[in-house]
Amino acid sequence: MFIKQRVLVFCDGDFWHGRDLERRLAMLATGHNAAYWLTKVQKNVERDCRQTGALEAAGWVVLRFWETDILGRTGDVADRIIAAVQK
Repeated sequence: MFIKQRVLVFCDGDFWHGRDLERRLAMLATGHNAAYWLTKVQKNVERDCRQTGALEAAGWVVLRFWETDILGRTGDVADRIIAAVQK
């Protein structure tokens, strides 16, 4: 969180926040306790969308990054954060 610049950075886990949502839901549908996991991940995605919209409406810049992007392209992620903070 960069309060002065009104920039928020979220690091979203691929599983919990539904990266490649359709593929993830299809995989979850065939697994153990499917109803629970489908609902859980879908609600997380919906909540993330609501929160992002509310924060942006309040004047915040919201940056969301997937965990595998952070791990695999750390420099690119850092560059995007720096660019947002320096605006």
